[in-house]
Amino acid sequence: MSDVTIAPPSSDATLFHGRTVALMLAIGIVGFSAMLVLGAYAPDLRSGRNGGAHALSNAVTGYAGLVQLAQATGRHPRIIRTAHEFDTEDLLVVTAESGATDVSAALMQRATRPTLFVLPKWRTVPDDDHPGWARYRGLLPLSEPIGVLAPGVRFAMRQYRSGGGALVSNGVPGRFRAPRPIQVITGIDPDNDQQQDRWRKLIPLLTDGRGGVVLAQVGEGPLYVLSDPDLLNNRGMKDLGQARSALALLDWMNSTDPDGIAFDVSMNGLGHSRSPLKLLFEPPFLAMTLAIAAALLLAGLHAFGRFGPPRARTRAIAFGKAALVDNSALLIRKAGREARLGGRYAAAMRDRATRAFGAPARLRDGALDAYLDSLKGARRFTDLIQAADAASDRHSLLDAAQALHDWQEDKSR
Repeated sequence: MSDVTIAPPSSDATLFHGRTVALMLAIGIVGFSAMLVLGAYAPDLRSGRNGGAHALSNAVTGYAGLVQLAQATGRHPRIIRTAHEFDTEDLLVVTAESGATDVSAALMQRATRPTLFVLPKWRTVPDDDHPGWARYRGLLPLSEPIGVLAPGVRFAMRQYRSGGGALVSNGVPGRFRAPRPIQVITGIDPDNDQQQDRWRKLIPLLTDGRGGVVLAQVGEGPLYVLSDPDLLNNRGMKDLGQARSALALLDWMNSTDPDGIAFDVSMNGLGHSRSPLKLLFEPPFLAMTLAIAAALLLAGLHAFGRFGPPRARTRAIAFGKAALVDNSALLIRKAGREARLGGRYAAAMRDRATRAFGAPARLRDGALDAYLDSLKGARRFTDLIQAADAASDRHSLLDAAQALHDWQEDKSR
């Protein structure tokens, strides 16, 4: 016997249609994939427009102008966000914003590679009228620029009002004018007890002509220190001649077969550590990620033909009396023989009425029917059983059975 129901369930009873499920799955997969990608690359997407003094800032003290100028002139600048990328022959420009900035990673890894440290100078506040801009509120105390390379090397420094005259070059290309005001190095602090021998040598490259050093080479390696950031920041890039000289200066320092210029922002709070999640979207692991995604897509297409887990097939004939009755009724219905049950149903109703109304046990057949007809009521029992026995289809049988039921209920009141 078939275990498929005779009347299939209405389509309106379906909780979710196939298109709805497909749309939900597509939105969920796209959203989850986007979350993974953004989670991996979010640190790289930060604009850095916070008014700081770094290579991503378009504030007056930032260096975004120099980066854009280097890009426009084919010098291939790139932003460094982790100390793991310090291992490069490119000139590394470090723009520490305070004396508390830890620059030890750059000092250790860049001992033999060209590195330029730009010391901080300005104390700024955010510009409320222009997001990402800053307004300077004066000079920083000298303890801030002095503390950038301390305790390895501790400079003696000075800030004063300059007349904006030309700076004196010691073999450095370009022509620079003194910022107003100017911040210079006057030497290495002799009271620095932690001073190391390799930092004792200070070679002036740009001076103010009055004993102050604006750009110096420290030690024997290609380590350069720019005391006044206004030679390279956005404030200084507004002058065309100064901008040309800035690019010439970077090219002169970047002389060890470089591919470009590296600007560090990891020491400005915009760095990030290596992410295992990011490895999934970069070679050589990208191929594995795409293979897994393709396998999941094929598995999803294979399973899309059904909704929910597969169900085990039920028994064609279940156990129990109720199941036996149900299956018998199903057989009769499928055979189209319901109308022939009218006489049997009338006989069953006669037996029920005999017990219910206390008919004498000696009465049989016609005598019993005559006794039931004698009971008061609107309809005779004999007429009802004849109608049931004469039923020719399912509807007439149902009407006759209902009439017999109503007759019994009426007599029981």
